[in-house]
Amino acid sequence: MTEYRDSSQLLLPTRLLRAAAGVALAAGVAPVGIPALGPYALARTSAEASPALAAPAAARAPGPGAPRRTGVTAADMIRVAEGQIGVEEDADGGGTKFHAWYMDSARAWETLARDGGVMEKYTDAPWCAMFISWAGAQLGLRRTVGADAYAVAWAGWFQDRDRWGETARPGALVYFDLDDDGGSGIYRIDHMGLVKRDNGDGTITTIEGNTDRGRVEQRVRDASEVIGYGYPDYPGDRPRPTTGPAAR
Repeated sequence: MTEYRDSSQLLLPTRLLRAAAGVALAAGVAPVGIPALGPYALARTSAEASPALAAPAAARAPGPGAPRRTGVTAADMIRVAEGQIGVEEDADGGGTKFHAWYMDSARAWETLARDGGVMEKYTDAPWCAMFISWAGAQLGLRRTVGADAYAVAWAGWFQDRDRWGETARPGALVYFDLDDDGGSGIYRIDHMGLVKRDNGDGTITTIEGNTDRGRVEQRVRDASEVIGYGYPDYPGDRPRPTTGPAAR
């Protein structure tokens, strides 16, 4: 078990698959490292995919999570994540409650429609992203934190929304390149976590699942390992208006 296991054989987003394959085909060579995905790999979303992909109504229901709340802050997200420190995977590298939650969520069907594969493969898949997805869902922040099982695709989601940067902030999602195995941009990402604080000395303190010890842990990471940060919109941290009823 390692915290930066390659999940590309299970999850490769359509946008990134097309980009990587296009570069290789333009050069007249077969795409290297692109898995042979199933017939649904290029489906856009579960809502747009073939009816054959549609899950039963019970399976399409949202996964467990608290009702949407409007005053949630980055500090709340950190507290939820900290509350899971010590949760461990099983001997197969999976089997956590975060895996079970993700597989019971509507998002799992969307990512299967996007990436191909079968639901059962999520059971023992790398789970750093599923852990953060679970934490956001407990606070009702699916739309602003996002959710995914593939860290590279999730980083692209933040980039698409202009919520991506290079500054560590409490509550930001942090994306790492821990094995320094080449690539460029977000394609170098092999692990992710949640920022607790910037330590001001070139390191950051994080809460992460799927560490090299197979559990949720608080870690201190060197900022040189960071590819970038995704910035969720925490409703409780939005600036208060200076005029109108809400300012009173």
